[in-house]
Amino acid sequence: MLVSTTGLTKRYGAFTALDGCTLGVAEGETFGLLGPNGAGKTTLLRLLLGFITPTAGTASVAGHDCVRDPVRVRAATAYLPGEARLFRRMTGHEVLDFFARLRPGCDRQRATTLARRLDLDCGRQVARMSTGMRQKLALATVLATDARLMILDEPTANLDPTARAEVLELVRECRAAGRTVIFSSHVLSEVEASCDRVAIVRAGRLVHEQSLEQVRRRHRITVRLQGPFAGLPAGVPIASGGGRGGITVRDGGDGVVVLDDVDELAPLLGWLSTVPLTEIRIEPVGLDAIYDAFHRPAAAGRPAAVA
Repeated sequence: MLVSTTGLTKRYGAFTALDGCTLGVAEGETFGLLGPNGAGKTTLLRLLLGFITPTAGTASVAGHDCVRDPVRVRAATAYLPGEARLFRRMTGHEVLDFFARLRPGCDRQRATTLARRLDLDCGRQVARMSTGMRQKLALATVLATDARLMILDEPTANLDPTARAEVLELVRECRAAGRTVIFSSHVLSEVEASCDRVAIVRAGRLVHEQSLEQVRRRHRITVRLQGPFAGLPAGVPIASGGGRGGITVRDGGDGVVVLDDVDELAPLLGWLSTVPLTEIRIEPVGLDAIYDAFHRPAAAGRPAAVA
């Protein structure tokens, strides 16, 4: 693993910002960190970079301990903070020049190319740039490096839809080039479109981890039956009370039955062709449903489970 943490914890007095986080990020992987503001995502990233010291646990990047050898960790990493602050009196060109001279492995010509792709006017003084323009400038400086690990904290914040799409394309290009990317966001669609694997952070704890390939296989089947529901065919796994490890069956009322967490459609489609029904709808579930389970309260009036 290029990035590894074990029991990583950070407390500020009685407040726990990160609690017992254990995860690994493989070389060449694009890893998404999801969670609302204050969930602990930025605390985790700052611990990885050695900017703050953990209360407990360990972390390493590229084989270097994040506490004992933070300089080597940062040498292997390019970091876009959530609120990048640039020299306000410099022009965009001067900022790119400064970071290209400061950072070994930062390609000045590539930074210029990236700025053009993001439709950024680098002749303007930073103080006269909009928040979105400053974000583009920060992205150009970070993505122009050849670091093994790219840590991007809310990289699309304050960007218009066109620029957001371009940033996601740049992240995919990093992955294609063999770079490792940690993509921290609270925008579900962006993580789903660009990441290989995702972790969900809630109140300082890592509560869920899953590959996006598995997420994309999940479906919801909604059927309206002509008669009573007789149950799923033999051999189809049904989830336990916690809703994990199988298909969840819910009664939607008025003859409607909803099947959630369907990974394999073929066995159920064969069975459904034999069931008397008047309506069927099959839709991908996506990351929203997984996120909802950990961060959003259950909707009032949600259909009850079928016994």
